Amino acid sequence: MAANFLLHEKIWFDKFRYDDAERRYYEQLNGPVAAPSCQQSASTTSSPGAGGDQNELVTRIANLEVENQNLHSVVADLQLAISKLETRLNVLEKSSSSHHPSPTPPTQHVTPMKVESRATPVKKVELPSAPPAKKGGPSEADDEEDDDDIDLFGSGDEEEDQEAAKVREERLRQYAEKKSKKPGLIAKSSILLDVKPWDDETDMAKMEECVRSIQMDGLVWGASKLVPVGYGIKKLQIQCVVEDDKVGTDILEEEITKFEDFVQSVDIAAFNKI
Repeated sequence: MAANFLLHEKIWFDKFRYDDAERRYYEQLNGPVAAPSCQQSASTTSSPGAGGDQNELVTRIANLEVENQNLHSVVADLQLAISKLETRLNVLEKSSSSHHPSPTPPTQHVTPMKVESRATPVKKVELPSAPPAKKGGPSEADDEEDDDDIDLFGSGDEEEDQEAAKVREERLRQYAEKKSKKPGLIAKSSILLDVKPWDDETDMAKMEECVRSIQMDGLVWGASKLVPVGYGIKKLQIQCVVEDDKVGTDILEEEITKFEDFVQSVDIAAFNKI
C-alpha cells in the first residue's frame, strides 16, 4: 500500500548522486588552483595566533623576572633587619650580665645526723667520797649553789606545765562565759491568717478587735484587711509575726477560735520564715 502510494508521488530519490557528480566536476575544474589558496589562508590565519602567543609569553616572563627581583630585595631587607636585631640582643645580654651577675645556685650540704646532738646535755655531778680536809668557806658555798641549780627530777618543768594548764583553763572558762552571754539568733516567722465569720451579719470590726485582744510573749499583730468571699460575706485577713520558740500556730488558732460568736474557722494563708 505504501509503495503504491509512493509511485504516484514526485520524489527525487537520486538527488545525492547528482550532488556528488556536481561536486566532483567542480573539484576537477578548481582543484589545482584552490589547494594553494587554502594553504595560504591557513598559514595567514595561523601566523598571527602564534605571534600573539609568543608576545604574551615574553610579557609574562618579564613580569616574573620583575617580581623575582622585588622578592630578592625584600628578603635582603629582612635578613639585614634580623642581623641587626641579633647584634642588639647580644649587646643587651652582655650589658645585663655585666651589671647583674647571675648568682650561683646554692648547694645543699647534707650533714649526717648525730645522736649526741639531739640528746639533752646531762651535767655530771661528782659527789665527794670523803669530807674535804680543809675548811673552805667560799668553795663549799659555791658547791652547794651548783647542787641547788641542778634539778635531777625536773620539778621546775612540772610547775611550769601546771601554770600553763591553769592559764589555759582560765582562758577557756572566760571564752565560755563570753559565748553564753552573747545573744543567740531568734527564729521568727511571718504568718498570714484567714479568719472566717459565720455569715454576712457578723460584725467584722468587733471580730478584728477580739482577734487583736490576744496578747502573748513573742506575738506582734500587723496589718489586716477584709477580703470578699461571696454572697456578701467577707473574711478577715490579718498578719502577725511570732517567735518560733514562744508561739506556735496551734496555740494561736485555739485562742482565736475561742471567740465562737464571731469566728467560724481559722486558716493559715501564708507562712514565711524571717
